[in-house]
Amino acid sequence: MTATAATEKTGARSDDAAHLISDARERIDSLDDRIIGLIQERMAVSAVIQEARIASGGRRVNLSREMEVLGHYRDALGKPGTALAMTLLELCRGRI
Repeated sequence: MTATAATEKTGARSDDAAHLISDARERIDSLDDRIIGLIQERMAVSAVIQEARIASGGRRVNLSREMEVLGHYRDALGKPGTALAMTLLELCRGRI
């Protein structure tokens, strides 16, 4: 990538900043791939739990456990953590 293309793509105003941003974006892309993999793993584990709970006569969702998860994410990440946890819980519900 030429210096001009790198600065245009990143919005940086110098070649050094453009390269730094490009490298950091590659790291973010790698982290995102790992996060997606972990979410998929979480979904699979959640399905196992739901299947066991239903097979034993219980309900698919355990609301008290979901509240614990919401609190954990809120404590670690603040208010946006609650929204993130809600999205994770939604992804993990009803996959059976």
